[in-house]
Amino acid sequence: MKTRDLVDLAARNLREAAFRNSLTTLGIGVGVASLVAMLSLGVGLQRLASNSLSHSGLFNAIIVTPRTNFTGFGGPGPGRANSAAAAATPVVPLDDNARSQIRALKNVIEVYPEIRFPTEIHYDGNPYPTVVAGIPESDRDGGSFDGMQGHFFSGPDANEAILQTDLAKQLSNDPNSLIGKDLVLRYAERTPLPATGGANSGPGGFSIVPHEEKLRVVGIVETEPSAGLGTFGRGRLLIPLQLAERLQATQTNDLRDLIRGTTASTKKTYDNLTVRVKDAVDVKAAEDAIKKMGYSAFSLLDATQSLRLVFGVFDLLLLIFGGLALVVASLGIVNTLVMAILERRREIGVLKALGAADRVVQGLFFAEAAAMGLLGGVLGVVLGALIGRALNFGTDVYLSRQQLPAVAVAAVPWWMVAFAILFSILVSLAAGIYPASRAAKLNPVEALRYE
Repeated sequence: MKTRDLVDLAARNLREAAFRNSLTTLGIGVGVASLVAMLSLGVGLQRLASNSLSHSGLFNAIIVTPRTNFTGFGGPGPGRANSAAAAATPVVPLDDNARSQIRALKNVIEVYPEIRFPTEIHYDGNPYPTVVAGIPESDRDGGSFDGMQGHFFSGPDANEAILQTDLAKQLSNDPNSLIGKDLVLRYAERTPLPATGGANSGPGGFSIVPHEEKLRVVGIVETEPSAGLGTFGRGRLLIPLQLAERLQATQTNDLRDLIRGTTASTKKTYDNLTVRVKDAVDVKAAEDAIKKMGYSAFSLLDATQSLRLVFGVFDLLLLIFGGLALVVASLGIVNTLVMAILERRREIGVLKALGAADRVVQGLFFAEAAAMGLLGGVLGVVLGALIGRALNFGTDVYLSRQQLPAVAVAAVPWWMVAFAILFSILVSLAAGIYPASRAAKLNPVEALRYE
């Protein structure tokens, strides 16, 4: 029997029991739909997490800090030879010279300090305590300011400010009306002192004096782009990073130097530096090079790899639970084809009496099972995609009521469509093995006697 004749015969048999076969196909479709819906939820959540981390710039960022020598309480003692050797190693200062050296490394595109400090702003005659954070120019295109009210800074050192929404609500009942208004920033400025003594005397240290700076509000954003490592918490008033460096505001390391009495040096040092490389694949090489320079360095690349592992396990669990629904649906295929054997014993007997081989009879039932699997797979993909859209729509409605930006929690990529249909066909073929084998083993004489 030719393949075309086999397909035509299978199609005729499916049409003769259309209602029962339709119910079986619908069962397969529901199973595939549950599989697609669960996998789309896993893929959507994984994309949401990855995009959030990518927009925050965490994938290609390295945090550099000075390497400190700590030998523990009581100093080095027996069994602490390594600690004593580490203590003898001089600490390399993290200063402007180090910043230039790190910037010269291969694939490094930006090196900047984290500047944030407590301050007090005055608006409409009232004081408001807050925390200021310097924002690098590269954050303009990072996605963190998408959907903000107003616009980003007009220049890298412009006297402009972007307010965090909570702070803007404190300043005015109509936060959007603050855009274009001026406010006064009052902060503690680090001012170098002149050298004391003779010509060979060292630098005179620095003093901390109050200072004011007028800023114009140009935008309002929901939250700070990144949490950072600031001692004083998240920044609520954002200014250009170059402006923050020019202000010479007192930092935590300045306060530490005052407490330790080490204010003789006027050389600027940093608690930490953020290093951005071209791509996440360049993080490891840059991190190793920075460590060889005598600094401590770490990135969140390992954390993201752990996150991918978690999502991989999550996707596997969703695949298992979604696959169970499809396996249950495959039992309907077994039931449908077994019933078809009982109803078509005479037809099977005629085929075998005319010389049809066992593989031809098996191929007939496999073709029917594959057809139901294909139609069920296509139907399931459509239903699963509709469920995914419904999840996205419901999530958007809920988030809009909470005044939060819309996100996509479910996604159906092309590979999922192909996988779902192929998996449906394979499961259907597996379900047709027993009925096809049973039909092929029928004795043609007994089948022709069957009424």
